[in-house]
Amino acid sequence: MKNSFTETKKSKSRSAFARATDKAPTAPFDWWLFTIVLVILAVGLVMVLSASGIVAEQVNGDKYYFFKRQLLFAAGGGVALWSAALLPREWLYKLQYPALFFSLLLLLITLSPFAPAINGAKRWIPLGPVSVQPMEFVKIALALYLAYFMSSKQDLIKTFSRGVIPPFAVTGLFCFLLLLQPDFGSAVVLAGILFFMCVAGGTRFIYLFFSLALACAGAMALAIASPYRLRRLLAFLDPFQDAHNTGYQLVQSLLAIGSGSFFGVGVGASKQKMFYLPEAHNDFIMAVLAEEMGFVGMTVVMVLFALLFWRCYKIIMGQHNLRDRFTAFGITTILVMGAVMNLAVVMGVAPPKGVPMPLMSYGGSNLLATMLCVGLLLNFSRTADSWTKSS
Repeated sequence: MKNSFTETKKSKSRSAFARATDKAPTAPFDWWLFTIVLVILAVGLVMVLSASGIVAEQVNGDKYYFFKRQLLFAAGGGVALWSAALLPREWLYKLQYPALFFSLLLLLITLSPFAPAINGAKRWIPLGPVSVQPMEFVKIALALYLAYFMSSKQDLIKTFSRGVIPPFAVTGLFCFLLLLQPDFGSAVVLAGILFFMCVAGGTRFIYLFFSLALACAGAMALAIASPYRLRRLLAFLDPFQDAHNTGYQLVQSLLAIGSGSFFGVGVGASKQKMFYLPEAHNDFIMAVLAEEMGFVGMTVVMVLFALLFWRCYKIIMGQHNLRDRFTAFGITTILVMGAVMNLAVVMGVAPPKGVPMPLMSYGGSNLLATMLCVGLLLNFSRTADSWTKSS
């Protein structure tokens, strides 16, 4: 029996098939998805304002500094969202290789003397008043390439030489460049995207099993070979054993979550954001949200994300064309992995990896890339089955 994910609906009419492939879609957008994204973004802006005010006033002399920048990033993200939503499908499907090579070039620039080292890592490219983090756009480029590969090579996907080596080699090259920055967490994200795309694409389980085993062995070797990675791993296993050094950030995060209790201490009343919790307005913004809004507030935000991913799932399964379905799945995987990995780090379930929360954390590159992903999903919502819109 064929995998239902990769099965196309051959009984559809010629007009429906044409509308689902290269022609520009004309059906309405998924306004439920758009509304949910706006609500989460609004909550994120409020939390950035609350979590960054003290630090911004101390460092920049303006307590609204990060909030105003995030508003500008959100405006730029809005332009990216609607540009992607209205982009003709045939244009999008000509970008898989240009986007891949451009992302590769950006990563090479980060390793050059033109990119400064910040906190011992070279992950950003300065462009005047802002800095671009190429990794956020590498994820999208990789998803577009893997969707193209999985959809066009279905007859070869179960072979090793032509179905496994090419996508693994491309992803491995990007992971290698990320490890040179060094950015271990981002390399894990790319490997995760490849794994889930291969599962959806129908790659043989034996290949996935051995590749996963090799990846885990390589990760352990890198952790053991690098003292700072080993310290972070040990701190994750028992952060309170070294609560004033390697386990400090995770301990402060857990204290913030525990302090929130059921209803929270109130928006703006967080104590951990007052120079106790590092990256309070960035990677650990969910800890501040838990402290200020409590269990109730966290539950509401988690329900919003669950609704967002539910709409994404319906868009994926509503696609007629195989490449459309794989592309929507890859874009959704980026969003889901970002949210799950961020929460895992904040709650101490996974070692710190520097993964921002989509639509919530401060940062222009991540917000712009996330809005671009949402725009692409809105684009695909216009070629989904009619039951997707009415659900």
